[in-house]
Amino acid sequence: MFDRVRVAAVHASGLLDTGPEPVFDDLAGLALTVTGASTAFVTVLDERRSFWKSVIGLGDPPVEERQNAAEASLCHLVVAADGPLIVTDAATDARVCMISSVTRMGIGAWAGYPIHAPGGQVLGALCVVDSAPREWNQAQIKTLATLARAVSGEIALRDVLGRMETQMADLRAASDAAAALARTLQESLLPPVLTQPPGIQAAARYLPAGQGVTVLGDFYDLFTASPSRWCVIMGDVSGHGVEAAKVTALARYTVRADASHHISSNRVLEQLNTALLAQQVASHQLLTAVCAIFRIDGVGITGVLSTAGHPSALIRHIDGTVQELRSAGAMLGVFPDAGLTSTRFTLRPGEVLLFHTDGVTEAHRPTDRRLFGEERLHRLLAGCGDLDASAIVERIGEAVLAHCEGDSADDIALLALRVPAIRPAAGNSRSLPARPNT
Repeated sequence: MFDRVRVAAVHASGLLDTGPEPVFDDLAGLALTVTGASTAFVTVLDERRSFWKSVIGLGDPPVEERQNAAEASLCHLVVAADGPLIVTDAATDARVCMISSVTRMGIGAWAGYPIHAPGGQVLGALCVVDSAPREWNQAQIKTLATLARAVSGEIALRDVLGRMETQMADLRAASDAAAALARTLQESLLPPVLTQPPGIQAAARYLPAGQGVTVLGDFYDLFTASPSRWCVIMGDVSGHGVEAAKVTALARYTVRADASHHISSNRVLEQLNTALLAQQVASHQLLTAVCAIFRIDGVGITGVLSTAGHPSALIRHIDGTVQELRSAGAMLGVFPDAGLTSTRFTLRPGEVLLFHTDGVTEAHRPTDRRLFGEERLHRLLAGCGDLDASAIVERIGEAVLAHCEGDSADDIALLALRVPAIRPAAGNSRSLPARPNT
């Protein structure tokens, strides 16, 4: 009866020192109704006592009084034998007549069946008691056995639910850890702080897909390629996970290492294509990219831009019109010759150059899957007016999230370069009249 494994199962059941519960009271009450006894118990026995998880017929004693010593309870015989105990006359039955509760509790007749833990250990008993000797008929005994199995079934169900809750908690913890790792890895592939070219506003925003638990392939960078030139790169690796992260890291650091040797954006992307092919990147993890090399002049920037299967960069002109910077080129990592071409651009005061990944235009509403689309993006950029670069990427990012109701299917990356508008000096809002000829 005092086997350590059994006692451990009793404690693991979570029934000791707990208050009454309807499910156990209902089963004990049903046993009382079926047998016509005066009292019914659902008990569990640890190493020292019999605790009454349910007691029907003795009022409603407090939890601390719902117990007696293990040796004083007839239930300990059920536990010891792991089998039923049927007593018709307790005073004359040699098995129980010397147990103190027979006299103290006025037991005349007693019948009980064991209840079990999911592992098979006997935990206690479902029993009924009468104050006078009596016979228990076969229907009553059979029903009592069935109700004892029902008590064991309830305990097993709780054990399963408890294990499931533990597993769910473990899964949530693992998911949280995976999300944290994914965020850390993704952030390591992006510049922690975007470099600010002198006299130019630069801002970027990255929005991970879903809950950010998977590393995807969007990346961007902005850095000095030489004392007089700057390089901006944005890319999107197909696929996800560690393999996509490897391609992203290779792309970003290849461009950083190579851009200082070239003044051509075409050449930068061609070298990146060569590196991807040399690394034998898997066919399902290809790269689209857009790269620009530019100089900062006295009033703005001029540069050259190349696109490799990536959405076109957009210029918002001072008059509010939006222009696509188109250039031909296939995605990288497929063919030795990606067919790259380039286009020149100029950015003057008040104008904006916007780079984005296809997660922007392909974001869709959950209800009808209507895309955010290029036209919507153009209108939004056209309406940005005098917003600075940070406010522009913030407004566009929030509009995309609102469109897809915060659940984007793909990562979203935005990067904006803006030449600040020239403001007239205070008191000089109007031109001075020309000096007359003399």
